[in-house]
Amino acid sequence: MKSLSGLNVPTALAEVCHRDVLALLIYDMQRGIAGQIKGAETIVANVGRVLRAAREARVRIFFSRHMSLPLALMGTFQLRMAMAWQGVDEPSLVKPAFLRDSRVDVGEPLDRTAGRSQDK
Repeated sequence: MKSLSGLNVPTALAEVCHRDVLALLIYDMQRGIAGQIKGAETIVANVGRVLRAAREARVRIFFSRHMSLPLALMGTFQLRMAMAWQGVDEPSLVKPAFLRDSRVDVGEPLDRTAGRSQDK
């Protein structure tokens, strides 16, 4: 471990693999995104394996999910990106793809309870 100005700078993986400093971030891509990539089922299964291992090691776990704003609330960047992704030339033709509570399931859902102790 190196240091500079009071900051520890790890130089090896073993130096950061400690529960007190490590966390697993799982980006929830099963709704919408997984349907656009080859091998999505394999990726979701592998994420499940990593999730179980993190739980067994008692590592902190955070889940995130991409969401679209409603059309009236989108900013310039989100409108331009949505126009490009959807292949439309007019902002008014954009359809928000990932609204909160939207349900576009692809494959089997990730078991967020995998590896969780039943006596908690």
